[in-house]
Amino acid sequence: MAIIISTAIIISWLLHLFYCLAYVDVKYDNAFLYLNILLQGYLYTGLFITAHDAMHGNISANRKVNLVIGRLCAFLFAGISYEKLLKNHIRHHTHPGTELDPDFYTGSRNFFVWWFVFIKRYLTVFQIIVMALEFNLLKLLFPEISIWMFFVLPALLSTFQLFFFGTYLPHRRPHTHEMLPHNSRTQKRNHLFAMLSCYFFGYHSEHHSCPDTPWWRLYKLK
Repeated sequence: MAIIISTAIIISWLLHLFYCLAYVDVKYDNAFLYLNILLQGYLYTGLFITAHDAMHGNISANRKVNLVIGRLCAFLFAGISYEKLLKNHIRHHTHPGTELDPDFYTGSRNFFVWWFVFIKRYLTVFQIIVMALEFNLLKLLFPEISIWMFFVLPALLSTFQLFFFGTYLPHRRPHTHEMLPHNSRTQKRNHLFAMLSCYFFGYHSEHHSCPDTPWWRLYKLK
């Protein structure tokens, strides 16, 4: 089932991207434009959530399958190094919400400052080169404004969605006794909102307690 769901997310992202680039006119008075941008951003988030599940070995019992799907989704999301993601994510689960956590930032509680530091820690020269190449290759086939609207902007919006629901809300200070042992909060029980907000990733304490549970089963732990 996990392989089927993962494949469906990858194909949905690819098909919707092609549809938007090829057939959706960029007219700012058209609400359909913004709906497609939001949907593409949500599918970008699905790519990262799938890569995240691969890091926990939740796609398949076969390690190589997890590796292939994880690398593919991380690359499609923004040319990210899966190996770097995996290394940092292991540290995040080992030391959540502490100075040893690469996803945590003690210098400021400001959302945008923390987001900027978070992105900076993962951004690499190779990633920038990959994204630039992808952008210029797409320009050979599609209008540049469409690429900005459906390829670049949704990816950026997805980073805000993932960071807000997966890092900022659950792990921000002040840390309380109720957040132990993972220094993590969790969303109130509302499965529809949890799915729409970030693929149940807002059920974050549950994820830290049972990281071997795939995202689409997290609601069962609530």
